[in-house]
Amino acid sequence: MNSQKIKYPYIPVIFFFSCISVFSSQQIKNETLRVDVAYRALQPGEVIKITLENTFNVGVAQVNFIGEKYIMGKGENSSELLTFIGLDLGLSPGTYSMNINVLYEDGKTEEFKRELLVIDKKFPIKKLWVEEKYVVPPEESQEKIERESVLLKSIYSISTNQWFAKEPFIIPSNGTISSNFGEKRIFNNKPRSPHSGVDIVSPFGSFAVASNAGEVVLASNLYFSGKTVIINHGLGVFTIYCHFSDIMVHRGDFVKKGDIIGKIGATGRVTGPHLHWGVKINGNRVDPFSLVYVAMK
Repeated sequence: MNSQKIKYPYIPVIFFFSCISVFSSQQIKNETLRVDVAYRALQPGEVIKITLENTFNVGVAQVNFIGEKYIMGKGENSSELLTFIGLDLGLSPGTYSMNINVLYEDGKTEEFKRELLVIDKKFPIKKLWVEEKYVVPPEESQEKIERESVLLKSIYSISTNQWFAKEPFIIPSNGTISSNFGEKRIFNNKPRSPHSGVDIVSPFGSFAVASNAGEVVLASNLYFSGKTVIINHGLGVFTIYCHFSDIMVHRGDFVKKGDIIGKIGATGRVTGPHLHWGVKINGNRVDPFSLVYVAMK
C-alpha cells in the first residue's frame, strides 16, 4: 500500500505530566556494561524501560519479572539492548524482584538484581450509558465475542525480539485528551472492566496516525472496540487504536511513525466519536503516556 503521513507537532510531554512524579533513572555499572532502569512512577499501569549500554561483547540478555521473561533486543543504537516491562493496571502494591541475566559471547554470565517497590494508585469511578447490547450482549453475539477474545490473546502473545519503533512515540491524534486511563467503568449501572487506555476526542472522520513504526497485526471490526487497529512494535509492545469509522491499513502492513491508519469514528461501545488509544506490553495494560514518557529517556 502507499502509506500516507501527516505531521503532528511534538507536544511537550511535560504538559501532560506536570502533576506527577519526576522521571526516575538508576544505573548499575561494571567495567564495561551499564544497566539503566527508567520509569515515570512505580505504580499500576506504568512502564519500566531497561537499557543495557556498551553491549559489544554481550550475546544474549533477558529480564525476569513476576514470572515473565523479557528478551532484550537491539535498539536504535547498535551498542544497546533494551526491553520494556508493563506494570499491569491490576497489579497489587508490593515489592517485586527484577533479575537481569546477561550471557557474554565468551560464555561467562552475569546477573543484576533489583527490588522494585510498587505503590498503590487510586483510579476514579465513572458511570456511562450505552446501548444495552454492549453491556449484556445478546446470545447470537456470544460466539463472535469469544472468537475475538481468543484472537486478541493470540496477538498479544506474539514474541518479536526486534525493536521496530523509532523513539520517541507520538500522540496519534491532535484532539482533546481525556486523562481517563484506569477509570473503573459502570455501564448502565453494571460494573465492567476498568478503562485500559486513554480517550482522545476528535471530530468524526479526522485522521489518526501510528504512534510509532511497526507491523499491523490486526485491522478488523470487533464487537466492543469497533473498527480496531493493533500495531506490533516489537519486544512485546503493542499500541491499540479503537472505534474508527474507517480503517486505512491492512493486517501485515508495516507502517512508519506518523502514517495515517484510520479515521475517527464511533463504532463499538462508545458514547460519541473519539479514539481509544491503548498500550499492552506482554499482555499487561499500561498508560500510553507512560510509554511516551520513558521512551524519550
